[in-house]
Order: sequence, then C-alpha cells, then structure tokens
Amino acid sequence: MRGSREDARRRRHARVRKTLYGTGDRPRLVVFRSNRYIYAQLIDDDAGRTLAAASSQEKTLRDKSLTRDTAAKVGTLLAERAGKVDVTDVVFDRGGYAFHGRVKALADAAREAGLKF
Repeated sequence: MRGSREDARRRRHARVRKTLYGTGDRPRLVVFRSNRYIYAQLIDDDAGRTLAAASSQEKTLRDKSLTRDTAAKVGTLLAERAGKVDVTDVVFDRGGYAFHGRVKALADAAREAGLKF
C-alpha cells in the first residue's frame, strides 16, 4: 500500500532535518504550507524555542487567498520580526516542499527584507 503525499513530504523533511540545525546565532527558518495558509518561524534548536513567527493568518492577510504575493508578504513580515530579535543569518528549512512557487516567494521576500541564507 502506498503512502499519502503528506507521508512523502514528512519523509523528505526528516531526511533534510538530519543535517539542518538552528542555533541561537543562526536559527532555522521553517516553512509550513497548507492549502489555505502558509506559516514561517525562526527556531533555535539549541534552546528549543521559537524566536519569531509569521503566517498568512495574521489579521492583515487573513482575508486574502494564498498566492505567491501573500507568501511574499509573510516572508517580509518574518524578516521584520527577525530584525527585532537581532537575527540576520538563518538556515532555510523548506519543510520537505519543493523550492518553488509560494515557498520560493516567501524565501525571496525574506532575503530582500534583510535575512541572509
């Protein structure tokens, strides 16, 4: 019996997570994408805590449909919040998703807003 697409994504994510690790100096920028929303957070794996987060469920973005533009706004918002906690360098964790479309738009916007990865 074959697994679902979600199972395949989780396997890809686990494979990538074997080598990716976020620290306090260089946290992990994690992306989760659902059909309706996109989420991004900066995680310090040493301390086991989230330093900053943004999603398309924010009040200003909630009523918009999930497009590359919305994902880009989430990336920009996350980069602004990262600046408030003095984070500029991150490790990008695409979460098992292809680096394409909404995930790529979020990453490119975060780069343009000042994050380095």
